[in-house]
Amino acid sequence: MSGSPLSFLRPHGVGSLCRALPLALFLALVTARDALASGDGPISPEVLSYTIDNVVLFLAAVLVLFMQAGFAMVEAGFNSAKNTVNILFKNVMDVCFGVLVFWFVGYNLMYGPEIVSGVLAWGGFGVSARLDPQAIGPGVLHPQVDWLFQAAFAATAATIVSGAVAGRMRVAPYLVYTVVITGVIYPIAGFWTWGGGWLARLGFQDFAGSLVVHSVGGFAGLAGAMALGPRLGRFDNGGRNPLPAHNIAMAALGVFILWIGWYGFNPGSQLRFTGAANVETTLLVAVNTTLAAAAGGALATLLAWYREGKPDLGYGLNGILAGLVGITANANMVGNLSAMAIGGVAGVLVVLGMLLLERLRIDDAVGAWPVHGLCGVWGGLAAAFFGGAPLVAQLVGSVVYPLWSFVTIYGLFRALRALGDLRVTPEEERTGLDVVEHGMVAYAAD
Repeated sequence: MSGSPLSFLRPHGVGSLCRALPLALFLALVTARDALASGDGPISPEVLSYTIDNVVLFLAAVLVLFMQAGFAMVEAGFNSAKNTVNILFKNVMDVCFGVLVFWFVGYNLMYGPEIVSGVLAWGGFGVSARLDPQAIGPGVLHPQVDWLFQAAFAATAATIVSGAVAGRMRVAPYLVYTVVITGVIYPIAGFWTWGGGWLARLGFQDFAGSLVVHSVGGFAGLAGAMALGPRLGRFDNGGRNPLPAHNIAMAALGVFILWIGWYGFNPGSQLRFTGAANVETTLLVAVNTTLAAAAGGALATLLAWYREGKPDLGYGLNGILAGLVGITANANMVGNLSAMAIGGVAGVLVVLGMLLLERLRIDDAVGAWPVHGLCGVWGGLAAAFFGGAPLVAQLVGSVVYPLWSFVTIYGLFRALRALGDLRVTPEEERTGLDVVEHGMVAYAAD
């Protein structure tokens, strides 16, 4: 087996690969430096800073894009085996359709020049492949890498919903939803804060997207779950009737992938990585991200253990994600102890949110709204409570983003339902969407 093409996945191979990554980054930077310097003499500090900022942001974008694998594993693992292909398909298509429409339309709705003051922007179709050489300097991003990083965020907002509606939504209307949220709903929301729109002028702050990304996706998931109704058997006879996860190991792996990917999501949102102040902030964000995730997982586990009488891994995994979402808005403005408190509160909120949905008989198959919606709002508020962001502005943003997402996406789902074929029939749901929608199964019998 020494010649196996997968031998690098053995423990010693993984260690070698991890040790090689810093060297690979160093060599990439040195090569870029030499290439830039070869034409016009020694490289200037401005060009070196530009190079480092753009290469590091590219690597962060790759980590954020890798989060799609985490979402796929979490959502598939927490749901029935008969819907695995369908969930994986939706996650894959979120990226495929999402990045295309974000290139054609979404990016320039988010970062184009204003056409309606503070509310709407438009910069034409597509993304420039050129940057004026005179503009090169510290903190200047090439439009191609800036688009890549932002496109990965757009795909994240879209894919949150696939878990909430798992097991009963047809593929075609789901793809319509994906195009709408990545091409219109999310970019407009992003412009209001990150594009210099009206919320930014109000003083609203959201460092990496607790509200801009996660609450938009989380409340879209809530809208979808309400429009579709619960899965068969979920609330029969007035009971809770949890539908068991088919592969908790897959879900746990997905959470670990998401946690690692978050080091692209949060530290990458610093956008500038040269100079002592930028390096210190990037490292603070990374440590705060780690501590909030750990506190969220611990507090969610303890609370669920107290309520249920046994430690439930599912609650612990969602608690980790809740802590990550909660710290995303404020990771650059709080200290380590505050990060633990923010993550811990998020861990409590995700448990309470899941219980609230059960009481309301809303079937969110993976807890997308408690994790991303509820804890996204908490992250925005925590920026004021712990980070000193303007309270009024944070309150406004914490209302506007959930309303924008829920109202627009619920309206879209109701329109799709009126056109027919939003939800599969009861017979098709019992058979499973893998066979009904795709004509295949995830786990073929020998």
